[in-house]
Amino acid sequence: MSRLRVAIQKSGRLSERSQEILKNCGLRFAQSKDKLFWYGQDFPVDLLLVRDDDIPRLLLDGVCELGIVGENVAREVMLERNAGNGLSCRRKLGFGHCRLSLAVPEDMDISTSAQLEGMRVATSFPALTRNTLMEKNINMHIVELSGSVEIAPGLGTADAIADLVSTGSTLRANHLRELEVLFHSQAALYCTSISIGEAKQVLLNRLLSRIEGVLQAAESKYVMLHAPRDAIDKVTALLPGVEHPSIMPLEGSDRVALHAVCGETVFWEHLEALKAAGASAILVLPVEKMLA
Repeated sequence: MSRLRVAIQKSGRLSERSQEILKNCGLRFAQSKDKLFWYGQDFPVDLLLVRDDDIPRLLLDGVCELGIVGENVAREVMLERNAGNGLSCRRKLGFGHCRLSLAVPEDMDISTSAQLEGMRVATSFPALTRNTLMEKNINMHIVELSGSVEIAPGLGTADAIADLVSTGSTLRANHLRELEVLFHSQAALYCTSISIGEAKQVLLNRLLSRIEGVLQAAESKYVMLHAPRDAIDKVTALLPGVEHPSIMPLEGSDRVALHAVCGETVFWEHLEALKAAGASAILVLPVEKMLA
């Protein structure tokens, strides 16, 4: 029987959310003793828990069919291997946001990246940094480091750094300031571009459909309310991400019950606007599962 293999980060900021998505798809796994290979019990898919930079390599080599990894890591490996379109990004997942940024010492009299021409930049993402700087027509000497990039200027081994930034607290702690964003990144779902055969493709399409349903459900809300008949269009226009709500007449009333799935976040401002438009009995509920 054909089985799929999915690779996710074994530990780190993407691991827990990746496991949660697969769990919400109805997948259950039996863990191996080393906890690096999980066997799918009720769906023919196995889980590989590996280092994040191994995920795109496993996909490019055809070892697994699907992987969840940061866009920055996928892009770095594709550039490193000159793989071009070797990976197919099926969907951005909306978590694990970060950015690869150029940063310089706080007291350095530089305001643009162009002023770094000919200087040294330390980074753990040499291919992505080099490629982005080339696109900007900036020539810098790349100093490749595997970790603790932020201390390079203080040690005198580099003039600037290109490192991942989320809050900026690490930069401030090392007396660095963000100069320019080179690359925006988040967790994404990638597929191998290698042909996997018809049987596996059917399984992959089923799994991708489930994942899409889980992600849509997480982003959606089910809204129920009462509204005047003559305000249906106005009320519908105020609901975020709604095209065709269900309308049901209320017996003995000139009002209707309106039910709709909102594909975008519903804020308090939306509820206040709905009430001002004549809506009442407004109820917002989470969506557990969704399949288009």
